[in-house]
Amino acid sequence: MFLTSFFCYAQEKETVLAKINLANSYWQTNNKPQVRAFWDHAAYHTGNMEIYKLTKNETYRRYSEDWANHNQWMGAKSTDTTEWKYKYGEKDDYVLFGDWQICFQTYIDLYNIKPEEYKIARAKAVMNYQMSTNKSDYWWWADGLYMVMPVMTKLYNLTGDKKYLEKLYEYLSFSNSIMYDEKAKLYFRDAKYVYPNHKSSNGGKDFWARGNGWVFAGLAKVLADLPKNDPHRKEYIKIFKSMAFAILNSQQKDGYWTRSMLDSQHAPGPETSGTAFFTYGLFWGINNGILKEKEFFPAAKSGWNYLSQTALQNDGRVGFVQPIGEKAIPGQIVDASSTANFGVGAFLLAGCEYYRFIIAEK
Repeated sequence: MFLTSFFCYAQEKETVLAKINLANSYWQTNNKPQVRAFWDHAAYHTGNMEIYKLTKNETYRRYSEDWANHNQWMGAKSTDTTEWKYKYGEKDDYVLFGDWQICFQTYIDLYNIKPEEYKIARAKAVMNYQMSTNKSDYWWWADGLYMVMPVMTKLYNLTGDKKYLEKLYEYLSFSNSIMYDEKAKLYFRDAKYVYPNHKSSNGGKDFWARGNGWVFAGLAKVLADLPKNDPHRKEYIKIFKSMAFAILNSQQKDGYWTRSMLDSQHAPGPETSGTAFFTYGLFWGINNGILKEKEFFPAAKSGWNYLSQTALQNDGRVGFVQPIGEKAIPGQIVDASSTANFGVGAFLLAGCEYYRFIIAEK
């Protein structure tokens, strides 16, 4: 019995590793690293760095370092603080907009591998400036919680400056006040989508899967780095666990989540990015003793089965990724050829966390 279980786990471990390597190699072979440091590329690199931690494959590390060098270890590049903005913007003066700050996660990870101050100088300068302002509404959309929350905990661990953790709580409290639904235990994408001002096709609350995936995965990353004695840790865990139950209850029978989580007919069919972030978060919660394995493993494993058997194509393409957007769109085509950098990054996160589960079980 023991030998059979050992063999099964060993075989599964190799299968999972082969699949995440296939997906990552396909992406890197077909996409150069010399692209901007905006959120979609940066989200991919959070997954790439996760698989590097597992495999120590130097090709993966170099790919992220080439990307960082191309971007001069910066996000948005303006140096004039008087023009820095944080509403939506893709130009270099939107330095305080979280979509330009997620790159700091990877820069810090690369710094931790080989500490060189230039890798994190911009991250510290930008975040310290931001924390010196009297604003608290920087994270006004759900995606921003994945983009920047982990930057705060990573910088705290580098510097020991508790202001990063204090501002993390302050900014998240604002986000919760405008986006978090206490009854559903899920997040609206932003204030525009709060019910009843916005409704799904069937008149219900419209919770975008990828938006909630950003938050759920972001909370997992924060909890991984947060000190055990942080005064708000229990509150973060409560939100994470409550979301986990809502995620569990909205999963489709084939393992995926639909784009509108509580209205499967609003935009029916599988979607990979939200599913991957949920799968990652569920496995992370199990692996770290926050979620009960007996209760959550079937959903996490079903999510991985969808990701590895339906979303992942034979050549390594990760399909069924909803294109860049901010909501579930009725009639939008999402199929096996629909791929995107951030979807690959989420797939890698999920696979790496399942791999860690297998190792622990063995």
